[in-house]
Amino acid sequence: MSKLHRPQPENLRGSFAGLLQRLVVLLYGVVAYAIFFATFLYAIGFVGNVVVAKSIDAPALAPLGLALLTNGALLGLFAVQHSLMARPFFKRWLTRLIPEPAERSTYVLFSSLALLLLFAFWQPMGGVVWQVENEVARALIQLGFAFGWMLVLVTTFLINHFDLFGLRQVWLCFRQRPYTSLKFTTPGPYKLVRHPLYVGWFFAFWCTPTMTAAHLFFAVMTTVYILVAIRLEERDLEKFHPEYTEYKLRTPMLIPRVGANAEPVHHAFD
Repeated sequence: MSKLHRPQPENLRGSFAGLLQRLVVLLYGVVAYAIFFATFLYAIGFVGNVVVAKSIDAPALAPLGLALLTNGALLGLFAVQHSLMARPFFKRWLTRLIPEPAERSTYVLFSSLALLLLFAFWQPMGGVVWQVENEVARALIQLGFAFGWMLVLVTTFLINHFDLFGLRQVWLCFRQRPYTSLKFTTPGPYKLVRHPLYVGWFFAFWCTPTMTAAHLFFAVMTTVYILVAIRLEERDLEKFHPEYTEYKLRTPMLIPRVGANAEPVHHAFD
């Protein structure tokens, strides 16, 4: 796919005022990224019940009905924000209000704020759905949990971590370089499944030796959201990357083909 070049907005070019504006955009992107990364680290502790003040399985304080309503609303808020701001029509509207290079950083910032709200107001619900006592099994499950978070982080670097989280856009703006859209590629695990990043989330959310009611609610709701989000994301990907249709036909969504039924995947666009 040919690269697209976007000229920098006129008000971000040249002069001291332009330099100042570009510097503000750059700092905004860096701050948004720093908030994201802190949120990501907190999320590991929140879901894994380590280090943080209040985790997903903290002692229940509210009645079950109120806890379900509160947690459902918090997850719904994140889902709406995360999906709405990712849609092309919303991006077009947003860039009428803010410089285009800051659009991705704004998305990252608001996603982080939605998660921080969830962490702050989450209502644990008590009750154990399952508990694994065998030490070897517990260790394997915890290894799956760690694998999930590592897979999430690694896949972002495979598809350009800095572009995904807005740093590349604000840096190019600061240097007065045109933004170049990334080519569609399928590095590493993307040759096995179309969404290894989401596979990582599933490992991170479901791998727990002690599954409480709150954790199960969180895992089920986020799984439903991810499956819906994949459909929306793939619709956009097919629109902007014609190669994606062939890739979609050749590559499973989330579960790799294994064994005798596995077929080699050959991508003309790799």
